Amino acid sequence: MNNTINRRNWLKAGLMTVGGITVAPHMSLGEMARAPLKRDAEGNFLYSPFFKEYIHNPFPEPKKILARLNANENPYGPSPKALTALKDVAHKGNRYAWRELFDLMEKIATKEGVSAENIMMGPGSSDLLEKTGMVLFLEGGNVVSADPSYMSLVRVAEATGASWKGVPLKSDWSHDLNAMEKAIDSDTKLVYICNPNNPTGSMTAHSELVDFCSRVADKVPVFVDEAYLDFLEDADKKSMVSLINKGKDVIIARTFSKIYGMAGLRVGYVVAQPETLKKIQKITRGGMGIAYPSIFAASASMDDAEFQVKSRKLNAECREYVYENLEKMGYEYVPSSTSFIIFPIEMEGKAFLEKMQAQQVGVRAFEINGGDWCRVSMGTMDEMKLFIKAFDKVVG
Repeated sequence: MNNTINRRNWLKAGLMTVGGITVAPHMSLGEMARAPLKRDAEGNFLYSPFFKEYIHNPFPEPKKILARLNANENPYGPSPKALTALKDVAHKGNRYAWRELFDLMEKIATKEGVSAENIMMGPGSSDLLEKTGMVLFLEGGNVVSADPSYMSLVRVAEATGASWKGVPLKSDWSHDLNAMEKAIDSDTKLVYICNPNNPTGSMTAHSELVDFCSRVADKVPVFVDEAYLDFLEDADKKSMVSLINKGKDVIIARTFSKIYGMAGLRVGYVVAQPETLKKIQKITRGGMGIAYPSIFAASASMDDAEFQVKSRKLNAECREYVYENLEKMGYEYVPSSTSFIIFPIEMEGKAFLEKMQAQQVGVRAFEINGGDWCRVSMGTMDEMKLFIKAFDKVVG
């Protein structure tokens, strides 16, 4: 394939993407890949032979949903300091942010213990995943990742010209790192790992992942998506960012959408080696997509430790509440390190979505390894009580 994308094919892919968004307006761009998606006869998304997502048809109007628990949003944010910052600089929304963005990059670099040249900003981490998928696979190749996992980077890589080598998760829902390493071949351009993983909420052991990244990154870049890491009490100790200063070719994605509660304000970043970022920035820029006020909101959010602690605490309390009630009803679940829980249901996924919709509760439903699963995001405690009440009524 040429170094540049065939314009006709790229436009065709873009049009297919628009079509996908039109028929699935409920899914934020951060929650689905901006690339053509395979569908079954009922319009559900087919991610792999092991992994399918059920889609509402039609999707309910947002105003008719009492508990929006389908998008992994933080119900408590943005933080008070972020809101103040937004109000203070909203009148400067007519300006491009140059120096201001550099200031935020310096602040993030200090937090991560790296240099500012290791930072690339973007409007949310999914945007940066997709840019990476587009740029690294201009000349084909393959990407190795878990199955099931977050598909944004994979779908864009495929649309650009890559093939995907999906490796099933282990029985404990962690990444099968040994199998992933064996899947790497001479055509592999990237290994993608989402940790904690979406949609399973599961965590791969830190020591095992450090060992894997340390060795594999000497052969092929490893992209570690840490969007949900901040929901862990010891998040800083579980990040792969320490490998940057050891010269490893890893790319770590972080976002302000989750613990910071800024999903609609669109700020994220990746930490990587300068040479890796140069490859990406040769074709695309990330920071230009961030609104001027959002930069100040992100900076203020970083200073609001009290809000982060509160979000983490309330999220954990809601998880425990759902765990306890699922156990009472006889349901097992995958222990979660995130802001959502996934568990098996004894009902066809689309029918389940429709019945939950009738109760005015929004959730997600998947088919994984031939079984039907519900994924529910953590809202407020009142919203989780609505969820449990609705779920009990639907399955009772």
